[in-house]
Amino acid sequence: MMNTSSSPTKPPLNPSEITETLTKILATNTTSTSLTSSISEFIPHLTPGIIHTIISSKTLKSNPQALLNFFKISQIHAPNFVNGSPTTLPSFFVVLQTLFAHNKWSDAKALLLSFIGADTRHRLLRSILHPTRDIPRHSKALYDTAIGAYVQMGYPQLAMIVFRRMKRLRICPKLITCNTLLNSLVKHSSSRSILYSREVINDAILLGVVPNVNMFNIMINGYCLENKFGDAKDLMKKMRESNCLPDNVTYNTLLNALCKKGRLNAVRELLLDMKNQGLFPNRNTYNTLVHGYCQRKGCLTEATHIIDLMTQNNFLPDLWTYNTLVSGLCDEEKIEEAIKVINKMEDLKLFPDIITYNTLIDGCFKCKKSSEAIKFLDLMSERGIKRNEVTYNILIKWYCREGDMDKVLETINDMEASGFSPDSVTYNTLIKGYSKVGNLKEALKIMKEMSGRRLKMDTFTLNTILHALCLENKLDEAYEFLKDAKKQGYIIDEVSYGTLMMGYFKNENFEKGMNLWDEMKDKEIVPSVITYNTVIFGLCKWGKMEQAITKLNELLENGLSPDEKTYNTIILGYCWEGDVEKAIQFHNDMVKNNFKPDVYTCNILLHGLCSKGLVEKAFTLFNTWVSNGKTVDLVTYNTLVSCLCKEGRIEDVKELVLEMKEKNLGPDRYTYNAVLGVVNDGGKNEEVDDLMEKMIDWGRFDDLDSSGGVEELDGSSGGYSENIDRLCSEGKYRDAIEKSGQLSFDSSEKKVKQEFLHQRIQGMVYGLLRNH
Repeated sequence: MMNTSSSPTKPPLNPSEITETLTKILATNTTSTSLTSSISEFIPHLTPGIIHTIISSKTLKSNPQALLNFFKISQIHAPNFVNGSPTTLPSFFVVLQTLFAHNKWSDAKALLLSFIGADTRHRLLRSILHPTRDIPRHSKALYDTAIGAYVQMGYPQLAMIVFRRMKRLRICPKLITCNTLLNSLVKHSSSRSILYSREVINDAILLGVVPNVNMFNIMINGYCLENKFGDAKDLMKKMRESNCLPDNVTYNTLLNALCKKGRLNAVRELLLDMKNQGLFPNRNTYNTLVHGYCQRKGCLTEATHIIDLMTQNNFLPDLWTYNTLVSGLCDEEKIEEAIKVINKMEDLKLFPDIITYNTLIDGCFKCKKSSEAIKFLDLMSERGIKRNEVTYNILIKWYCREGDMDKVLETINDMEASGFSPDSVTYNTLIKGYSKVGNLKEALKIMKEMSGRRLKMDTFTLNTILHALCLENKLDEAYEFLKDAKKQGYIIDEVSYGTLMMGYFKNENFEKGMNLWDEMKDKEIVPSVITYNTVIFGLCKWGKMEQAITKLNELLENGLSPDEKTYNTIILGYCWEGDVEKAIQFHNDMVKNNFKPDVYTCNILLHGLCSKGLVEKAFTLFNTWVSNGKTVDLVTYNTLVSCLCKEGRIEDVKELVLEMKEKNLGPDRYTYNAVLGVVNDGGKNEEVDDLMEKMIDWGRFDDLDSSGGVEELDGSSGGYSENIDRLCSEGKYRDAIEKSGQLSFDSSEKKVKQEFLHQRIQGMVYGLLRNH
């Protein structure tokens, strides 16, 4: 018998019934939560065709919120209707059209952003450029909003394509659309950014857009970012022709860029032009100038003058102004001047804050004035300014640099006791500290602990470990670590590649280094000046000077600014090639382009001239350098002393050594060795005797530190001392000096070291003098 008690099975719904029922539900339901429950039984039956029919219903065009909710629910739950897929596009454009019709701009843009994020194959862009028949006609609102969405998602180049579509269709974009696109283009690192930006401005004006000051200011900023100052000034003229007068933002943007490049004459001219146009510097103008000068090496005097001028024009410098100046002074290791600035601040009732003290403490440590740094820490406490995490991280950084890891751990304990937990900066500093002292195992352990605490392991962490591996010459491990980094969640940047490239170059594995450069470019990782400096160094060391110059030109074409290291590396490369004349010519050409040679430049050229036996030219360079008031250091003097000693010019050597003494620059072990070489080679004995006796009287033997000693000076070092005495008694004084240079000492034995070396070296030197 049949069971008649069971309920009959419902016949399956046909598409028209589903469409009709859902349309009725949507017409009366606007909330997303209740809508989901109301249509849940229909969701498994939804197809892209049914969804499109419902969304295209005239009944729902007056209810954009319900339409949007239904579209989102369908994307999440309906089969074959995944966000970003081609099956959703017809319905997607209908929803957008409805939202635009009801001025739901933010909802429309959010929908576009969501689709673009999932649209890896850029189907949306193709549909905008080449719409099919099942897609409604695109509106001006769609183009404007799509440009903004692509920009926000980081695709300015795709936004540019949409803009060109508008141009072909003679659709005039909104002013805000043009400015949004312009802003993204000028900030996008591309060799064609400026070209595209010009195109946007010119075409926008042709389409009927009335430009405003902001549009021109964005473009001027773009020119400044690429150091195209002439173009920026020309655009300022065009602004006036378009009845858009430059404002303070216009001038401040250009002033800041000129300051950074050290174009001081241009800065003065621009300030004068600003005044002639009836605009006067405001506080931002002055602060821009101060910041710009402080960032530019050797321009701190100008920064101070600007602050004086600021005061004269009734704009009192604020705490930000002075903190910027203090930071600039500390960066150039001018601590005494920084302290004077702080005293002046206090006279003006501008009392230093935690930023001021942290900057000064960091600067003192940088200049190896740890006692001064501690004094400022105490002064902070006396004035009721509590240490923050930045203060503790500064202390940890400098103890790590000293290799005093016990003090580091003590500071971390103090930090935690004060209520501050070690952050990513702390851990990254620890990783760097342990790496520096050669304890890579502990560095990796800290890295794991960092992960356990769910602290962000950023690119700095990655680069620190890479640097440590390269220092230990573990280049294969470093490369494997780099390859696995992305899987571990790290963002690989140009520093990551540059670190490993430098490792390969120093190891003279040039091909691998250049392969990394190509790999970096293939991954569209934009090189910085530092990365270019690395590859230029590698090419110079490899003897590929033409390629090095090509990379310099590429750097300039990409809108980057070469620094002193860039130029010095190329000058060094020519000297390595033995082509000192080219090195000097390159130096002279670059000086015309605002390159400011530093002491390293001088030392490179001096060494190059001396190695070619061009002593007179070397001496002329030195005298010209000094007479121009430029800085020289111990290396400068030792390079020239060594060269003159080889030529037997003892009178000139004596003059230089006396200068060194007067400037408190030496002599040191290298100076002694150079003069001793003259003695051993049978030089002019009376003159050498006189000079050596003077140097011995000065007693500058504290510089004779070990360079990786093989024995410790301890209670049993008498045998080592006897070994040196034995060499002296045999007349092997040079061997004795070399032996003494192999001694290593504890920091607690420094005084003993100096006394020991002073006595032994005196005996050796007098022994050499007696034998000649």
